[in-house]
Amino acid sequence: MSAVPASSVPPVAARAPAGQRMNPKYIPLAATISLFFVVATLGSLRYDGFFSAQVFLNLLIDNAFLLVVSIGMTFVILTGGIDLSVGSVIALTTMVSAWLVERHGFGPGVAIPLVLAMGTVFGGAMGLLIERFRLQPFIVTLAGMFLARGLCYLISIDSISITSDAYSELSQLRIPVIGDASISLGALIAVGVLLAAVFVAHCTPFGRAVYAIGGNEHSARLMGLPVRRTLIGVYALSGFCSALAGVLFTFYMLSGYGLHAVGLELDAIAAVVIGGTLLSGGVGYVAGTLFGVLMLGIIQTLISFDGTLSSWWTRIVVGVLLFVFCLLQRFFTSRVPQR
Repeated sequence: MSAVPASSVPPVAARAPAGQRMNPKYIPLAATISLFFVVATLGSLRYDGFFSAQVFLNLLIDNAFLLVVSIGMTFVILTGGIDLSVGSVIALTTMVSAWLVERHGFGPGVAIPLVLAMGTVFGGAMGLLIERFRLQPFIVTLAGMFLARGLCYLISIDSISITSDAYSELSQLRIPVIGDASISLGALIAVGVLLAAVFVAHCTPFGRAVYAIGGNEHSARLMGLPVRRTLIGVYALSGFCSALAGVLFTFYMLSGYGLHAVGLELDAIAAVVIGGTLLSGGVGYVAGTLFGVLMLGIIQTLISFDGTLSSWWTRIVVGVLLFVFCLLQRFFTSRVPQR
């Protein structure tokens, strides 16, 4: 067997130029973390009660479903792909959950595993189409977005309220953390998913294959990595995370509706990009996605504490941040040596 040319093998981490203090690949992540702490400090100085444990825990409580779906999106973007179906899968999950619970009397112990399996199969099917027929992820997941949203309205065109006592208890459950501060079950699940995702991304062959494919798919194939299985796996993982986010959204809203999570896929992509993951793939950190989600959450919190600003200022600030981080990504790609 002939040896693989060294030039075709993507390096695990690009080396920083001599004399440079920080590798350029860490710049977007460092910028996100620094900006988050700057905004948190400014909010603490300006508003009474902002610097409290419960306020910061509320960032996780209110954005638990966004964090989970953004984690799945991170793996997809790391391979150089995109998943536009996540918001629709969340809506479909809420509708199917409400339909199973309210119309057929299923308990959470049965309904939740069923919708998680549904989301995983849905994502895996899109991944199979993308890999097997070499279709563009944008088009395949766009079709998936329309399909999942349309299936919601086959179940019902109206909202279905969830009146199950078990769901109500799960949604209202609070776990004490520090003093009077507490965290919801959904936020606790999101933190668990985050820790598991960090382990998978950095400590497993699957995670290493994800980074290699995003760096150079052709080189990954030459290295003998399971490219096909990994690509299908990341979309199945994204589908699973979307369904799990739908479960958390159901806890949050206690209803199923076809218009739930409209545009959430854009929030997830924004959180991933602001968290420092390159849209071209191959570079990024799951921990960065956490700070991307927290950054979106703290902007909303600042606007709520102010009380005089329209909620649309959140979109304006997020748009500005995306422009800034796109420029940072451009700076990064220009500083990293070409492979």
